[in-house]
Amino acid sequence: MFTGIVTDVGAVRSMEGDGDIRIAFNTCYDTSTVEIGASIACAGVCLTVVDKGKGWFSADVSRESLSVTNIGDWKVGTLVNLERSLKLGDELGGHIVTGHIDCVGCVTCFSSVDDSVLLQVVIPEDFSGFVAQKGSVTVDGTSLTVNKVEDHSEGTTFSINIIPHTQEVTSFRTTKVGDKVNVEFDILARYVSRLQEKG
Repeated sequence: MFTGIVTDVGAVRSMEGDGDIRIAFNTCYDTSTVEIGASIACAGVCLTVVDKGKGWFSADVSRESLSVTNIGDWKVGTLVNLERSLKLGDELGGHIVTGHIDCVGCVTCFSSVDDSVLLQVVIPEDFSGFVAQKGSVTVDGTSLTVNKVEDHSEGTTFSINIIPHTQEVTSFRTTKVGDKVNVEFDILARYVSRLQEKG
């Protein structure tokens, strides 16, 4: 379990394999404190550490995970938001995040507004019921607050204001229009939607 509070911006060190692949990440984490088998959210995707060394760790990614995330677009040097899993007693600074991606969105706007940045992401219409104004959403592993939601023929667009601090400590420093992003909705929204289906 995670909070969506990014604690390191790593970079893809290597990618190997066909189908299922192994990805190594450069990181500022003290990897002597990272156990083999530990969970780390990588751009919001919960991955298991299978190997490590000083300043790096690696994880295996299944074909299924590749098909439902933006990992297939990564290459050596891609910046990746990292978050280690919660420990009992840790501060819940963002919101409850599982590391299970709901859908891949596309950035349709990334423009400066005063000192902040307006981020707009379009998601498939099937997921429109999971996002709400002033609700929480995780984009590439970062817990963010939705400012506005608009439904249209191409899908649903939600807007977010990214403050300077968030830009500095996340991979959003390299984001551009057209990028695909991993989106995880608030877990409560999932349960409410399921209850409505069964109601």
